[in-house]
This record gives sequence, C-alpha cells and structure tokens, in this order.
Amino acid sequence: MTGQFEQKVAFISGAARGQGRAHAVRFAREGADIIAIDICQQVDSVAYPMSRREDLDETVNLVEKTGRRIVADQADVRDFPRLQAIVADGVAKLGRLDFVLANAGLAPGPGLPEPTMRAYLDSIDIMLNGVYFTIEAALPALLRHGDGGAIVITSSVAGFKSLGRSTGTREHGLAGYTAAKHGVVGLMRYFATVLAADKIRVNSVHPTGVATPMIQNESVDAYLAEHPDFAEAFANLLPVPLVDPEDVTAAIVYLCGESGRYITGVTLPVDAGLLVK
Repeated sequence: MTGQFEQKVAFISGAARGQGRAHAVRFAREGADIIAIDICQQVDSVAYPMSRREDLDETVNLVEKTGRRIVADQADVRDFPRLQAIVADGVAKLGRLDFVLANAGLAPGPGLPEPTMRAYLDSIDIMLNGVYFTIEAALPALLRHGDGGAIVITSSVAGFKSLGRSTGTREHGLAGYTAAKHGVVGLMRYFATVLAADKIRVNSVHPTGVATPMIQNESVDAYLAEHPDFAEAFANLLPVPLVDPEDVTAAIVYLCGESGRYITGVTLPVDAGLLVK
C-alpha cells in the first residue's frame, strides 16, 4: 500500500460488513483514520439477517490491526441529529474529515411472505434520504479545513436500469431500490456542482452484484430461483457471478486519491460488463 491517505480521515456508512468494511480496511491501510457507522439491527422490511454490533466491532478490530485509529458507533442514516453527533465526536477525536463514503444500503422486500409498502419507503428513506443526511452531516467538517476532499456515493447498476423485469417481479422493495439508486445520481450531480468551488469532488460508483451478505443469502437465492428472467437479466457479461467488495473499494480509492483529482460528477460502473449487454 502507498499510504496515500496519511493524515486523512474517512467517514463511512454501512461499515459493519460487506463493502463498507472493505472500504474501511483499505482506507486504513492507505493511512486514513476512520469514522464508521452502521445500523447494526434488523429492519422489518428486510428478509435476510442484517448486521449486528459484533460485525461493527470486527471492523474496528481489522482497522486497528492496520495501526490506524477508528471511531465507530451504531447509527441509522435516517437519524440526521445522530449522524451529526457522531461526525462531531469523530472529528473531535481524529482532527478533521476528508472523505465521505455514503455506502449504507439494504434490499427490502424479496423473501418476505407478504411484502408491504414499507419496503418501498425503507428503500427511499435509507438509500436516498439517508445518503443526503450522511453528506449533509459531514459537510461542515469537510469544508472547515479548506483543503478540499472527496465524496463517493454507492449507487448500483440499478441506478441505470430497472431491477424489475416482468409483472412477476413487480415488488415494492425492488421499485424503491431502483428509485433510490437512480435518485442518488441526482444528488451526486447536485453536490458535484455546488461543492466544486470548494475543491470537493463528488462521484458515484455503480456495482453489479457484490459478494456480500446482502446478496449471498437464502432469501435472494430463493427469489432468483423463482424468477429466472430476473436472474438472467442480471447475469454479468464477464464470466463472473459476483464481484468482490474489494473491487468496488479499489474504484473508490481511485476516485478519492491523487489519481482522481480532476474527476467529479462521474457515474463509475464496476459492473463486469452488465450494462453493455
């Protein structure tokens, strides 16, 4: 590792496992200290087991093994005052803030016996409104030092195309997920525009399926088996079923590092060719 993020601090949502944990560990290996949050509890509209406090504790352990510092706590990205308090505490302990990785996400709906409108609302509240709250909670600290910085929003290939493939996949959670992942592209472009004069770059990444507990679980497996047209539509062009979390992290490091110093307002797919099928 190059240590390119020495004396920098990254704020990462959804950091207890999966992509968020991969981001935290890689940024720490690159020299950054970390402010990490995760909900660490079940959301009723989600069928698969969500993160627990023990998962966030393991992220803390892995970051500390790199020799970097980490401030980690439970937080729901729907709770703006809570986000503000955690960022303030993290900056007080770590000194500054340079990067915001708005990564928290979930897959409501599929796998539940009777999905309700709550799956749609949770998708929008967490993956669209929660992204806005995450960035807004971090902006005062990001702007304070005047040295610029970078924000990366985790969208999805669903930020470019519908997850629903037929009337058989007409489902509240998939509608909300698709709408939220499209919506954060608008937020990205808004923030890229208004923050450019402050030397803050804002981009989004758009993964295909990633090998995390959100995808690798019995509920998703059952849904794919029940809806083969959905599974076929989201088969990658390159011969890989899923990408690794670290593949998405590498793209984010590129955007946040010196390599991305003139890149802002970009939607970057990490999609194994899915979008050109």
